Amino acid sequence: MKPPFDQISDWIFDLDNTLYPASTRLFDLIDARMSSYVQRLLDVDPIEARRLQKQYFRDHGTTLAGLMKLHEVDPHDFLDDVHDINFDRVSPDRRLADALTRLPGRRFIFTNGNDAYAERVLKAIGIDAHFHGMIDIHATGYVPKPHPAGYELLVGRFGIDPARAVLVEDMAKNLKPAKAMGMTTVWVDNGSDHGDHDADPALIDYTITDVAEWLHDITEGMSE
Repeated sequence: MKPPFDQISDWIFDLDNTLYPASTRLFDLIDARMSSYVQRLLDVDPIEARRLQKQYFRDHGTTLAGLMKLHEVDPHDFLDDVHDINFDRVSPDRRLADALTRLPGRRFIFTNGNDAYAERVLKAIGIDAHFHGMIDIHATGYVPKPHPAGYELLVGRFGIDPARAVLVEDMAKNLKPAKAMGMTTVWVDNGSDHGDHDADPALIDYTITDVAEWLHDITEGMSE
């Protein structure tokens, strides 16, 4: 393991547009279903539904958080609906699976999505057996990243030492609480929508474009 990553014992990964390429556009399917959900719920036209969806995202961190606060939406109903998508766009990634296998220590998922959806994504990529735990939006009480509460829950539940942990994330703003806790931060700059919003170079230790390529680079020479 190449320095300084030889000191890392816990590897924390975001899910969407991080463990699969943003170019897959899988999240576009969810995004469209969110707009449809808002349209049905509020009985508005598609343009207004889209506007409200994005406003809730900007103002509250996720569309769900806005809907819960302003319209008392049941989070289970919302999450089950918007994640009812086809996974044909996602392909098995043997290279990523091999790289994850070589990582020393533990591997975790930290996502603003829900666990059932995350498990389906991980299975589609072929890496569902490579993780030791997950913090999803249910676990955080529907308080999304980058609110510090989720990061504190993650560290506390799994006994993670932030000084020996790394967070890999496509949304640069979500690295801020991790950096404040002492984690090493890795930004996946791969074209995610709003991925560079509030990006602060002082909070980003490393910038990469492809997780599998990066993991292969830092584990070069290690056996599985």
